[in-house]
Amino acid sequence: QIYRREGLELSKSTLCDMVTDVADLVLPVYQHLRAGVLRSKVIQTDDTPVLLRRDDESGRSKRCHLFAYGGDQGDWVYEFTTSHTRDAPLAFFRDYQGYGQADAWSGYDELFRKKPVIEVGCWAHARRYFVQALGTAPQHAALALALIRELYQVERAAKELQPEARRELRQARSRAVLELLEKHLRELEERVLPKSSIGKAVRYTLGNWRALNRYLEDGDLQIDNNASERALRGVAVGRKNWLFAGSRDGGQRAAILYSLVFTCKVNGVEPFAYFRDVIARIS
Repeated sequence: QIYRREGLELSKSTLCDMVTDVADLVLPVYQHLRAGVLRSKVIQTDDTPVLLRRDDESGRSKRCHLFAYGGDQGDWVYEFTTSHTRDAPLAFFRDYQGYGQADAWSGYDELFRKKPVIEVGCWAHARRYFVQALGTAPQHAALALALIRELYQVERAAKELQPEARRELRQARSRAVLELLEKHLRELEERVLPKSSIGKAVRYTLGNWRALNRYLEDGDLQIDNNASERALRGVAVGRKNWLFAGSRDGGQRAAILYSLVFTCKVNGVEPFAYFRDVIARIS
C-alpha cells in the first residue's frame, strides 16, 4: 500500500523475496548478536505463540512460538520454535553460565535444575495473581499488593544508582518488606482455599519465593521480567496483520528481523537507517 501510493506496483511474491533476501543477508549479524546475548551476566526471556500456516511434516497449520532473549547490554535475539517445550530454552542456554530471568513456566524447570543457570523470578507475574484475587478476597489481596508496591517504590529510588549501591538499598529497605509479605502469605496459606484466586496467588508466590527474592543479591538484576514482555509486544501487534508464518524458514527469518529491529529500538537507532547502512556494507 505504501509503494502503491508512490505509483509503484509490486507483487506480494516480490516483496516476500525481498524480505527473504534481507534476512539471509544479515544472518551473520544475527549470529553475532546471539553470541553477545550469551555473554551477558543476566538473560531475560519470554515467548509468544505464532501460527505456522503449513507445517513441513504434517502439511497442516501448527501452533509455534517465538522466544525472545535479552542480554544486559541492550541486545535482543528471537528464535522460532515449532514446539512449546523445555527443548527451546535448554538449547539456547546450552553453554551459558549466569542468571536467567523468566516467568514460572514449567518448561524452564529443567534448565534451572540441571544447568548452571541461576533462576531469577518476576514480581510482575506474582502481582497479577493478587490483582485477579481482588474481587473475591479484597482485604488479603490489597495488603499483598500494597507491600509489592513498596518493593517497586524502592526500585524507582534505586534506578539511577550504581549496581552495588542498588543492592545495598534493596538490602536495607526491600528485605524488610519481603519479610512482612512472607509472614502475611504464610498466614493466608493456612486459611484460604488452594483453588481460590487468592489461594493461587499465595501458592504461586510462595512456590517461587526463592527466585522472587534473588534480585536482592545483585544490583544488576531486575525486579521483574517486563523487558521481555515489551520485546514481544511488537510481535503480538504485528501478528494481527500478518496472521501466520508461511513456513519454518519464514518463521526463523522473522525472528532474525525482529532481533535486529527491536535491538535498534532499545538502543535508540532508527531501524530503516540501520538496515540501509548494514545492507550496503555487508553485500
